[in-house]
Amino acid sequence: MAITVYGIPNCDTMKKARKWLETQGIDYQFHDYKKQGLDEQTLRTWVAELGWETLLNRRGMMWRKLDEEIKANIDEQSAIQVMLETPSIIKRPVLDTGDKRYVGFSEISYQEIF
Repeated sequence: MAITVYGIPNCDTMKKARKWLETQGIDYQFHDYKKQGLDEQTLRTWVAELGWETLLNRRGMMWRKLDEEIKANIDEQSAIQVMLETPSIIKRPVLDTGDKRYVGFSEISYQEIF
């Protein structure tokens, strides 16, 4: 199983998820949004599977920085555009096990996945 964890390195939740995976001896690749970006096809696949509202982090600093008009009129297409332009607005981590994607981290959910 090829596992990829998507996110940004300085996020506390990312650090917890990565530490958990390492402690469990689970091999994974880390995809850094800030350095590697995110391609549109991958994002659209995630949106189809998980929903744009699940992926869009409305509680973070990047959301607060968005123009009020964009926030007031957000829909799937504009959310995809915002996430492509600013991938750090995507909830973290996104865990890709190859078969399925998961958003966020908790020890309980990761134990169930693995």
